[in-house]
Amino acid sequence: MLSVSSCNEPSLRADYHALFSAAQDVAESLKKQQQNLLSTWTIRAVWANDSFVFSKATGKIKELISALPAATKEEDMDEAAALKDETEELNADGQINKEPDEDEPDPFGLDALISNVPKEEKTKGKKDSSSNSGKEDEQESRRFLKLKREALISCLDIAAKRYRTPWCQTAIDILSKHAFDNIVRFTSQQRDAIEKLWASIREQQTRRKQGKSVSGKLDVNGFEWLQQKYAT
Repeated sequence: MLSVSSCNEPSLRADYHALFSAAQDVAESLKKQQQNLLSTWTIRAVWANDSFVFSKATGKIKELISALPAATKEEDMDEAAALKDETEELNADGQINKEPDEDEPDPFGLDALISNVPKEEKTKGKKDSSSNSGKEDEQESRRFLKLKREALISCLDIAAKRYRTPWCQTAIDILSKHAFDNIVRFTSQQRDAIEKLWASIREQQTRRKQGKSVSGKLDVNGFEWLQQKYAT
């Protein structure tokens, strides 16, 4: 997908929703890596879609959060290292603004999943791949898990920004509490964002109980920061 946030643009949302809903019917025909990418894209395009049935969407997000394994110290270290490298690169080169091509030949990055290896190289490749398949499967599993966590963080971010809508508040309260209760399933920076979100929601809940007016605005700075990092 060219941009992980493009599926939530109002002008494109319905088309993305229809596309990825239909793609589920042929998911079994795809390779494992392709299925993993489709799964994470579907979270963003379908379950992060604010025009979808809100309570059903938040329920699905809760299920996906519960299915995550606990984050490890190694994953926290990998995240910290990646953010450090990115910061150093930006400091050295400055912010690079890349203009998108008018005619994007591969908007979903599918070409990377299609093998173009010549026939004479495939036989040799089979021998090498058999010995490395276990390692590659492990790397793919870790990559898929990383993308899945990022997609769920995107869902929480979008939900939090709908908190000003009164009928959304209870569902968002429940979803955020569930994310906080399962915070160990996320990496360090993601945990920080979830903690700030839940603290902000509790403040809003307290004001409602006291009969005070609520702003409906939650602390999503942590999520916005993460989304910026994921997009680069």
